[in-house]
Amino acid sequence: MRISRKTLGRKTYFLVSDLDPAYHKAAKDLGLVERDEGFVRVFEADTPHLSQIFARFVFCAEEMILQAAGAKPVPWDKALLSFLERASGNSVDWWLAGSGALAVQGIDLVPRDLDVITDSSGAQQLGRAISDWLVEPVQESHDWIARWFGRAFAHARIEWVGDVEKWVDERGPSDFGPMARTRLQTVRWGGYTIRVPPLEMQLAVCERRGLKDRAQKIQRALGTNSVNTLRLKEG
Repeated sequence: MRISRKTLGRKTYFLVSDLDPAYHKAAKDLGLVERDEGFVRVFEADTPHLSQIFARFVFCAEEMILQAAGAKPVPWDKALLSFLERASGNSVDWWLAGSGALAVQGIDLVPRDLDVITDSSGAQQLGRAISDWLVEPVQESHDWIARWFGRAFAHARIEWVGDVEKWVDERGPSDFGPMARTRLQTVRWGGYTIRVPPLEMQLAVCERRGLKDRAQKIQRALGTNSVNTLRLKEG
């Protein structure tokens, strides 16, 4: 695996080349786009602190890809503790979603990364709070599920989105959308208070996505075998 960087015009490319084919899918799962020369992520060349971010990317890229491929264990708990230590000192409105939210509620699984949900201000604040962990700059997004995205690596991937679009709940409530925000619960983990979507909502999401094993684990935690545990009211 070789990591390099090049700038063409107004764009800068983080390039992963000579990657073992066994890890191509993991690279794509991380959003790297396959080109003739390898797998790339593209950023505006005038992005602040891009050299510092690239240095962190070089340091973490191999570990990040191996974890995404399931070839190395993911110390998500260390990553979450590190994140909480940084985030707790900032007035950021955020919550934990995805498999990380299930893990802190005692569901028996190992998250591949941590998914943090916030607003546009929070997305930028988090980028400043963990700037030395960034492997990508915090970027504004268009025609996507949220208006902001950031990615860092500290023991494991930490990713966050800001200002999730309302339409993500149109086919049923997601655990990261506006509807989840209105139903958040708090759990104690590692000496910190963390806001998470309720297990019933995450069960509904897993059933809709066909994640049968994960849904069964949530059902056992809820003490029910019903496949229709939750009926959420619209609005």
